[in-house]
Amino acid sequence: MNDAGAFTTAALPGGNVSPIRTADYHTGGEPFRIVAEPPVALPGGTVAARRANAISDPAADWLRQVLCFEPRGHADMYGGFIVPPDDDGAHFGVLFWHKDGFSTACGHGTIALGVWALDSGLVAPDPSGTTDVVIDVPSGRVTARVRTAEDGRVRQVDFVNVPSRLVARDVPVTTSRGELRVDLGWGGALYACLDAGSAGLSVSPENLTELIALGREVKAALAGDPRIEHPSDPRLSGVYGTILFDDLGTLPTGEAHQRNVTIFADGQVDRSPCGSGTAARVAVLNATGRLGDDQVLVHDSIVSSRFYARIQSHVSDDGAAAVVPVVTGNAYRVSRSTFEIDPHDPLTPGFVLR
Repeated sequence: MNDAGAFTTAALPGGNVSPIRTADYHTGGEPFRIVAEPPVALPGGTVAARRANAISDPAADWLRQVLCFEPRGHADMYGGFIVPPDDDGAHFGVLFWHKDGFSTACGHGTIALGVWALDSGLVAPDPSGTTDVVIDVPSGRVTARVRTAEDGRVRQVDFVNVPSRLVARDVPVTTSRGELRVDLGWGGALYACLDAGSAGLSVSPENLTELIALGREVKAALAGDPRIEHPSDPRLSGVYGTILFDDLGTLPTGEAHQRNVTIFADGQVDRSPCGSGTAARVAVLNATGRLGDDQVLVHDSIVSSRFYARIQSHVSDDGAAAVVPVVTGNAYRVSRSTFEIDPHDPLTPGFVLR
């Protein structure tokens, strides 16, 4: 977790590098690979600056590819490098990454990091049974509120996100399925929200190929639209993903019920209901009168995993009305791994087939 790191030119393809240790979790079926001691320098005065530097640093990007690409990962892999926080107000910082680069936010990863922080002993569990793990991410400061049972088992994690808001409503996009309309929502990253039924689709595994294609089309159609520019930090600009959803109405107990699949980066599929995407949905639904202040959103994924989301408070963000969403889920450790790199391996750092 220091700036010095351990990177030398020997870590580049054809050289040698120390083994890379990871802890792997899944949140709602979506992987999250945690690198507590990245063997590369990740400098910067803030986590946002570290991300900007990592994007242009061949060493940092090489390590991302090594751990994300096949044969050590896959096209839908996700993970994070632990870095120092911006100040003493947080326990640590994180640089999120996926197959196409470094992202600004990751809710499912934040949930996993909360569980990992207690599992690893980095944060001691509070005797009350509720432990706040405070994390600096590129889009701001978030909290993983970890709730434990008397035996120490994690029961659930509340992801308390950065202020989230409706950015634009009913934005027309031209696609191969005709002109469609999306809402733009911010949840630490910008999402285009599209009713799948308006495109003649439903959110189900058998439609995944078509959903991926449409998600990529929508994102591409919005490139250059001035509404995707962040009002105060250009590093946060751009559409991160497309959320295609089915509105399943209201449950008998009063909760709003939706199912979604989030297609982010360049065609990557979130197996979970998407943490920062769920936060964006809460903001959009509340701003458009479809989710009450005291109402819960039951948010299902394409693999039927589930998050619960609600509004903690109303705030102002960059001069606009916003909400602070709380997204509840859980994460489970699936492995502790040590990755090695053979200096003679011609497929280092790896490859992806999508």
